[in-house]
Amino acid sequence: MLAAPINPSDINMIQGNYGLLPQLPAVGGNEGVGQVIAVGSSVTGVKPGDWVIPANPGLGTWRTEAVFGEEELITVPSDIPLQSAATLGVNPCTAYRMLMDFERLRPGDSVIQNASNSGVGQAVIQIAAALGLRTINVLRDRPDLQKLTDRLKNLGADHVVTEEELRKHEMKSFFKRGSSLTTDSLVSQDVPQPRLALNCVGGKSATELLRHLAPGGTMVTYGGMAKQPVIASVSQLIFKDLKLRGFWLSQWKKDHSPDQFKELILTLCDLIRRGQLAAPACSEVPLQDYPCALEASTQPFTSSKQILTM
Repeated sequence: MLAAPINPSDINMIQGNYGLLPQLPAVGGNEGVGQVIAVGSSVTGVKPGDWVIPANPGLGTWRTEAVFGEEELITVPSDIPLQSAATLGVNPCTAYRMLMDFERLRPGDSVIQNASNSGVGQAVIQIAAALGLRTINVLRDRPDLQKLTDRLKNLGADHVVTEEELRKHEMKSFFKRGSSLTTDSLVSQDVPQPRLALNCVGGKSATELLRHLAPGGTMVTYGGMAKQPVIASVSQLIFKDLKLRGFWLSQWKKDHSPDQFKELILTLCDLIRRGQLAAPACSEVPLQDYPCALEASTQPFTSSKQILTM
């Protein structure tokens, strides 16, 4: 193994409240990149020196070495940055599929999301920009808000607002006329109502996303950081015909062939090579210091993904 991130789903799996649980004893970590050292005599899909990532979750990537079957791995180009390769197989894949699979979005359409500084959120911003889509990115208020806002805009975010700003009455007129809020975070000539909302939080945050969706739009839930249910009003379902969907990459993989997942990985690698998709903000931590990395990954307002390096 070369490097492996700590994702929220890794923590959920250890806690026992994830949709897929490995048999114990088990090694933590569902994502990462390794370099092939040796192969068996009948192996044809990989060769020594290749960079590889897990084809499916549950392999256990927080370790220095491992023996896997070739069908458990996918080869990735070694000319992309190490951090990009280590974080390629979960968050960018989730972001890409949610943008492509639920609404037929055209350049100029807008997408609204919460948890915008998460790994998925940062990937959504960049992939949406590459597709010509506009993003409205919602954050919790925090001490370093301006610094984080600037960083997300540098990634390609069109608009960044706080949860508190999203609740303001002015947001309705913003989507109608593109007028500005009291802050300078929303300035535009024409902002269409979003047809797609991406929810990783739940609770009140998800309710606010639904409130701003265009009639007939879809909210896709892929996480529940607030540990609160998604609540939709009857009028939103009847009069606005809003759709509530869920997305889990592991289920997408079950429903699609390994070749389709490989095609998705190569599509994302092309974006990386073109400079349109960078790894999320990362902090590299030696594997032996994993307790510090785990502690850091569970702190509130964490804007840097912990990556274990071997």
